[in-house]
Amino acid sequence: MAASPGNGIPVFCRCPVTQAPHPQLGFAFLAELPTLDLEPPKRANRSAKAPKAAKSAVAAPSAPAPMDAEAMARALEAHPDYKVQRRLQPCLDWPGTAQGGVTTILVLDTETTGLDQAKEKIIELALLRVDVDNATGLPVGPVQVYDGLEDPGKPIPPEVVAITGIRDADVQGQALDEARVAELMQGVDVVIAHNAGFDRPFVEGRLPAFAQLPWACSFADLDWKAMGRSSAKLESLAQELGVFYDAHRAEMDCHALLAVLAAPLPQAVAGTSATGLGRVLHAARNPSYRVSATNAPFEAKDLLKARGYRWNADQRVWATRLNDDAALHSEFDWLRQQVYNGRHAAVQVEKLDALTKYSSRSGQTSHQQL
Repeated sequence: MAASPGNGIPVFCRCPVTQAPHPQLGFAFLAELPTLDLEPPKRANRSAKAPKAAKSAVAAPSAPAPMDAEAMARALEAHPDYKVQRRLQPCLDWPGTAQGGVTTILVLDTETTGLDQAKEKIIELALLRVDVDNATGLPVGPVQVYDGLEDPGKPIPPEVVAITGIRDADVQGQALDEARVAELMQGVDVVIAHNAGFDRPFVEGRLPAFAQLPWACSFADLDWKAMGRSSAKLESLAQELGVFYDAHRAEMDCHALLAVLAAPLPQAVAGTSATGLGRVLHAARNPSYRVSATNAPFEAKDLLKARGYRWNADQRVWATRLNDDAALHSEFDWLRQQVYNGRHAAVQVEKLDALTKYSSRSGQTSHQQL
């Protein structure tokens, strides 16, 4: 700040500019901030006459042309100090044509009155039907959409209203359009949900025909961290793509999941699909396994827990889920050496295909000698 010119008005010094003015934003960044000169202003000399102002017209600076929101967003995200989030715009017609065969999928999500399938009810069901190019793992062509509310026959708990925004008045007298749902189910190869272990029992309890369709889970069937994502949570996956959306409404959750699954993965592995959608469809074509460490020694409980086993209180056994044959045989070796210490033992193995995965039904059970 320069000294006051005598009229009490502080004057800012010129500060060095570290960056040229941005051509769109119209401002530059300063190397240092100006400071105020706190020295009291000098009293003006009464005997001196103030100079007359020059009689010249000075044109007012013209206001910069307004920028549209997208242009401002592009300008900001070009700067290393900013990240921009855009509202998700649902895609209802995916570009391109299939290079070969396609898989027809239903992306599904529900909102319910609670977590217990035996006691709670569906209040919203959403479906997206679209074809997926098997060669690229990308959706192609139009998306058919269904979103319906249903009266659960009891008050919606306040905590559910707070999460979903769905109130008793919204669902009063409403019922799912079963004919439309059945129409969308015709010819479907796989149903995909982002927590199929939750959604499938609810949906099958309300619409039993869903038990006849193969299911896959984009949460449990994929190792998102190994594929370069920081989290398996749907909102976090969307944010990593630079989008946000109104979560906990079934249709928008479906659109967000399809967008996340169709995005290129940051860490591609040779011989695997470049999208999460391609990989979840691959997982649906192959069985998974539930391994129960039958009669495991009590002192091995910490090892089992650290390995990812969970205690099944009803069956009183430690169990885990494995996604393929290679993981299964590797687990047999680990159990033999670390848990049973080379002693003879037999563990229970439940084979689950896409028709039984994430349902309340049992798969094919056998015992493996270690």
